[in-house]
Amino acid sequence: MTLSLFDQFTIPLALGIPLIIIAVTIPSLVILTITNRLIPNRLSTLLLWAMKTFTKQLMLPINTPGHKWAAMLTSIMLFLISLNLLGLLPYTFTPTTQLSMNMALAVPTWLATVMLGLRNQPTISLGHLLPEGTPTLLIPILVIIETISLFIRPLALGVRLTANLTAGHLLIQLISTTAFILTSSMPMTALLATITLLLLTVLEIAVAMIQAYVFVLLLSLYLQENV
Repeated sequence: MTLSLFDQFTIPLALGIPLIIIAVTIPSLVILTITNRLIPNRLSTLLLWAMKTFTKQLMLPINTPGHKWAAMLTSIMLFLISLNLLGLLPYTFTPTTQLSMNMALAVPTWLATVMLGLRNQPTISLGHLLPEGTPTLLIPILVIIETISLFIRPLALGVRLTANLTAGHLLIQLISTTAFILTSSMPMTALLATITLLLLTVLEIAVAMIQAYVFVLLLSLYLQENV
């Protein structure tokens, strides 16, 4: 039986129980927490410095009321980075290649920013649907277009994360399969494929971190419009 390239994205089961539940809970066990030690170790100090720097840069353009979201946005980024990087390990599963999970993250957070804007500044939030100085004849069309673009935002968040991770994993599998098959018949070509695979793995690690950052950055931009 020939396996499909997309079989790696199916949710694995153990005794009929989907292992995605275990995969999602792993990041909370991996991320270091603050200990009772008076002087923390170097790794926890580096992690704390990185989180403070990221939070400061993320919250810089947002008004003061939006700073309440700092902890949640930072937690989402750490969560996504952990899931993306853990999925690159052998014999593991990447939950963020599932569109349903990414949409479950994108839709509630996007909806929360929209509801926040409608509650605190309804006039400004509704004003985004109609640019100032629009001709009268174009008002209905522009309102419909802006409304559609508003509701497309969470879909774009989820699809972007899913597509980038899925494409990277497919390329890694294709190149690794090529290197394995050509090892005996064309060793030099297999060597070049292996080198390409190593470079692609480094690139995929960068993509895993960048996509988590982009996901949170876009959420912060949506929040900026509504606070």
